[in-house]
Amino acid sequence: MSGNHDHDHHHDHDHPHPGVKPEDTSAPGRYELITLAMQEMLIEKGILTPEKIRRGIEALDAWQPSRGAAVVARAWTDPAFKAALLADGNAAVSKFGVDMGEAKLTVVESTATVHNVIVCTLCSCYPRALLGLPPDWYRSKRYRARIVSEPRKVLAEFGTVIPDDVAVRVHDSLADLRYLVLPKRPAGTEGWSEEKLASIVSRDSMVGVAVPNP
Repeated sequence: MSGNHDHDHHHDHDHPHPGVKPEDTSAPGRYELITLAMQEMLIEKGILTPEKIRRGIEALDAWQPSRGAAVVARAWTDPAFKAALLADGNAAVSKFGVDMGEAKLTVVESTATVHNVIVCTLCSCYPRALLGLPPDWYRSKRYRARIVSEPRKVLAEFGTVIPDDVAVRVHDSLADLRYLVLPKRPAGTEGWSEEKLASIVSRDSMVGVAVPNP
């Protein structure tokens, strides 16, 4: 599965929302089982150790959405950087010391006529190098299923109502493909510094379930 889904139905918060519940008590999916099996095999072969895995998880925990927010703020203030970001996300974010590894980063711009939102319908692929660990609701099967079939309704549950004349595009991440939303810059922020602009860019707005609010 790849690409994006265009929807023309109706859509900032960093916590669970009505209808987008994080509880997921179902058995692990195929990709989760593959990951666990690979981890066990690498440990058995001595390539990885539980200690290395723990340190890797700690490193992931230390990543913050502020890295992505700084990238967005630069794109809002520097047209040349914005063009480079949209053309080659990996190369552009490397200027901020962000290494996306083997995954391709595709940046999608929300405008006055298009609102973008991200999901991973297969598991929970997410631009962690830019945004840190994904929230529980992003990993939940409920969000993964509903955002594709009824995006405007789900976004409204996040408090994000998208006008009827604005198209909603849902982008489906893959193991080797990550998306980042470049939100529409709010009116009234002209002349703001990059630091001040970055302060209004939330993790949720870079996923597309929220919009920056000055």
